[in-house]
Amino acid sequence: MLWETGWAPVRVAGSGSAQIPSTDIVAGKNGRVLLIECKSSISDKIYIEKERIDEFKEFQSRFGAEAWIGVRFSRKEWRFLKVPQLRDSGKNVVIDSILCDREGVLFHELIKENFI
Repeated sequence: MLWETGWAPVRVAGSGSAQIPSTDIVAGKNGRVLLIECKSSISDKIYIEKERIDEFKEFQSRFGAEAWIGVRFSRKEWRFLKVPQLRDSGKNVVIDSILCDREGVLFHELIKENFI
């Protein structure tokens, strides 16, 4: 989807099992750089370990780019959230379909030139 809209994306193979913090996708266009951690589920909730989120934030801080969590629930479009939008559930953060529908941005909004 990113390539088809003029972005230059790179998938980071094995990002979830790397020895150092990383992300699933790095994409750039005209000086704007996105870091995207992708999650999908057939249920209506996704749990992510806080440690993984902390590593993602560390990577984002060092890289100096926009950090997004890309989420797709069954039969729904991709939505994108910032880390502060995620709900703390103790050991994990949780993303549910209601949160995504209410606060997540759609792909075409995320890639707008003047977004954010």
